[in-house]
Amino acid sequence: MREFIYYSEKARTSGNFDARELMKAGRMDIVCNVIIQALFLSNKLRDNVHLHLIFNGAPNPPMHLEFISDKRLPISKKDIAGLIKRMLYKCKQGKKTEVFPGCFIEKKSFSQLVLELEKQGKTIFILDEKGKNIRKLEYDELKGCVFIIGDHEGLPKKEIKRFKERISIGKEIYFSSQTFIIINNELDLRED
Repeated sequence: MREFIYYSEKARTSGNFDARELMKAGRMDIVCNVIIQALFLSNKLRDNVHLHLIFNGAPNPPMHLEFISDKRLPISKKDIAGLIKRMLYKCKQGKKTEVFPGCFIEKKSFSQLVLELEKQGKTIFILDEKGKNIRKLEYDELKGCVFIIGDHEGLPKKEIKRFKERISIGKEIYFSSQTFIIINNELDLRED
């Protein structure tokens, strides 16, 4: 299972946003693109992705939304935005709630999530332009690890220092959603 964490500093933490104005909802348009690029191929869902989203925007941060590949997930951007709204409305303090098959929400911070994954023994890679090029790593080094990708504002400065494992996808700076495509493609090629 491929595992990703996407951190958004401004994504809304309440479902009361206009799904037709995603950019004004803390760049929820980017979040929708991230979900689509991480979980979907052309006309089908990937069956091997576990995506964590951490929203740290107003009015009720932090929120942890979790998507585990499930064939019943909606595929259009409009459907994804509606699903996010529904998930945010269903969050209950102190409880992880499954809102749709494979879609969960709970109050959890970025650092809490990372700590849990570390306790599970996962290798965690932070995407960093100064990191080791992903193409120089063996497939076994990438298999079963977690990739952390920040939004256009990056990750919290106090959190960045804790990560020793840093990888790069090249010299260019890509949109967050494109990063998911590149990493998925790199892993797809190695699995053949």
